Amino acid sequence: MAGAIVYGTPPYGLVEVPAGAVQVSPILAGSTALESLAEGSVDEAVIAAPPGTAERDYALAQALRVLKPGGRLTAFAPKDKGGSRLKKSLEAFGCEVFEDSRKHNRICTVERPDHSTGLEAAIAKGAPRAVGEFWTQPGVFSWDRVDPGSALLLKSLPPLKGKGADFGCGIGILALQVLAAPEVTALTLVDIDRRAIEAARRNVDDSRAAIVWGDVRQAGLTDLDFVVMNPPFHDGGSEDRALGVAFIETAAKALRKGGTCWLTANRHLPYERPLAAAFSKVELKAEAGGYKIYEARK
Repeated sequence: MAGAIVYGTPPYGLVEVPAGAVQVSPILAGSTALESLAEGSVDEAVIAAPPGTAERDYALAQALRVLKPGGRLTAFAPKDKGGSRLKKSLEAFGCEVFEDSRKHNRICTVERPDHSTGLEAAIAKGAPRAVGEFWTQPGVFSWDRVDPGSALLLKSLPPLKGKGADFGCGIGILALQVLAAPEVTALTLVDIDRRAIEAARRNVDDSRAAIVWGDVRQAGLTDLDFVVMNPPFHDGGSEDRALGVAFIETAAKALRKGGTCWLTANRHLPYERPLAAAFSKVELKAEAGGYKIYEARK
């Protein structure tokens, strides 16, 4: 039983996080699954509310579900990333909301009412589901469609051989194509999002696949024949090109000499310099729809 929970990493000084609060964010590796906590088992919750409507309402509803009646919930978000809608969402759950504004965030504080409304519907709307032939969940990157960058990589990728990895594997769509090549002997799928990993475990049924919840930069993989990736370039909703550079550098360290990295990226991202610094040969393989595909050889 957790006395208090925290979802995400509140900026310093914005809200008070109870001492010993258990982390429940799905994008922090090793955290506790909010869904696993018993109803009415928690005294206090602090939620860095996600920007997407279904994902946000799911997190708020789950937090209210696990709170004891009268338990305190503090939820916050930047005004332009869902913060302006927090009060309305909480009121729809039957809460009386005290709202404050600080450091460009809206902060809502409520006590869990004795009788909440709409929690089950919000949880169902944000829960894992099958979309077409794939399991997925709102909040996962490009959760309800194949993003254009990955689609271009799928068209451009040749059959691969040997032992490889899929960095930032998402729900496993790219991995399925990689594993369709009979000469692939092993593939490690790594993603920081627990929801994506749980979906990938349902989507990728192959004895050659190892699926890992964790930070690609700390995965410790070595002696690989290939890496495929669609590296992230946002952190907390803000563009962070250093993430993609870190993926490139990690791939170079993980590959054996002569190994290859296949990368898809938005056209505006300047990955040419870090690719040239980390690899002996870099070749642009495709460019379309605002995306580019590179093959880099160590």
